[in-house]
Amino acid sequence: MTKPNANTKLKRWRSVYFFIFIAGAIALLLSGASMSKFFSLKSFLDVESFYTHLTPPEETDRYNRNEVLTTVQIVIQKIQKEIEKLREMHRDPSSSSPSEIVLKQGVFLADILGLLEALHSEVHKGSFIAHPLMKEKKRFDKPASYFLREEIRKYVRIKPNRLGKQNFMGANATFTSIGHACFSMKEDLEEYMDYDIGEICNDDWKLAQKLMVHGCDPLPRRRCFSRAPKLYNKPLPIKDSMWKLPDDRNVRWSQYRCKNFTCLASNNNARKGFFKCADCFNLTHHEMPRWIRLDGDSTSNQTSEADFFIDDVLGIKLGEIRIGLDFSVGTGTFAARMKEFNVTIVSATINLGAPFSEMIALRGLVPLYLTINQRLPFFDNTLDLIHTTRFLDGWIDFVLLDFVLYDWDRVLRPGGLLWIDAFFCLKEDLYDYLQAFKMLRYKKHKWIVVPKIDKDDQEVFFSAVLEKPPRPFR
Repeated sequence: MTKPNANTKLKRWRSVYFFIFIAGAIALLLSGASMSKFFSLKSFLDVESFYTHLTPPEETDRYNRNEVLTTVQIVIQKIQKEIEKLREMHRDPSSSSPSEIVLKQGVFLADILGLLEALHSEVHKGSFIAHPLMKEKKRFDKPASYFLREEIRKYVRIKPNRLGKQNFMGANATFTSIGHACFSMKEDLEEYMDYDIGEICNDDWKLAQKLMVHGCDPLPRRRCFSRAPKLYNKPLPIKDSMWKLPDDRNVRWSQYRCKNFTCLASNNNARKGFFKCADCFNLTHHEMPRWIRLDGDSTSNQTSEADFFIDDVLGIKLGEIRIGLDFSVGTGTFAARMKEFNVTIVSATINLGAPFSEMIALRGLVPLYLTINQRLPFFDNTLDLIHTTRFLDGWIDFVLLDFVLYDWDRVLRPGGLLWIDAFFCLKEDLYDYLQAFKMLRYKKHKWIVVPKIDKDDQEVFFSAVLEKPPRPFR
């Protein structure tokens, strides 16, 4: 009676070990297939396909193709033979004891593991480099699969060239991009990309600006028509548009407290809903006198002792200042005044509680809708002048200020001017901010620090006009 029971137990043990072995073999196959992130289990079992993925044409000289093929074939043959042995042992349970089966399977699995580890080591020694397009595709497919909204997935996927050749930019495909912070603002971005293709977009510019300000910049493009004002009227002629308030019908007012330009230009600051530029829309009394001398009065337009006049600054590089950037919070008055001196200025701003971009455009000037997070869309050494006011103040982080200043230095040409206009900060932080500007090693043409009189001597103004050195190539 004992022998049949023992045979029954032996059969059960062998059945268990058989399935354990099969699971272990499959695990080994999967681990081998994962040695390179871009080939699958199917390609591992197919020797030629495996080697095609493993060895791109430009890397064939780095390791021996025959050695790789031989190793893969040995692994497959060993697994096949061991499976046949297990089947025979299952038919004849009395041929081996349970302990012998466990020992043989352990030796076999160790043998297979050693072969796979050797193959894995050979791959790394070969410094495997995948084709650039293949690598980019893998990288860009991950953002596509992260989002649920189909428009985002379509936008961020690689767009291969239809003819299969490199385009005039030297790329095999077009790679679209979005800001890295878009991944932490998934819900907001998917709301922004929720629209009907070919229809009118939602009135969601404020959502778009929220995404941009929080680092989701650049935003993906959209395939819907942006909303326009209901009754758009033609802008004023250029001779009138500079110093007159535009037509209220030319702006969408749904996201602002004020619903017209008269409200913005009024002295009732409490209801305007924006800051830093409370009087920017008051063109006649506040904006028109700025940066110029009126009726021979050398101080009539100064908002503080830190202000400089345009003609004084342009006199530093007489006839050399032609194009520039105004990175400020404002309605384009600096660009309007510089236009009178035959200097073309692009005004970079965002709509902080008021339609600054629309106002600049309606005055006949060029608005650049840009956040501080973004690299300037100008090529190196191209601008004659960069001016900033009411923007880079004592709120800004020192490391961020470094990145901003170095990018301004990138686009400013040798001999170009950086005009820091009425930068204000706490007196205790002044030294640190001044060091940030000094590290540029620019030539000082104008440099002044004065107290900000409305802050009980706790804050100061700093203004400077600095010239970028030539820095010849070495």
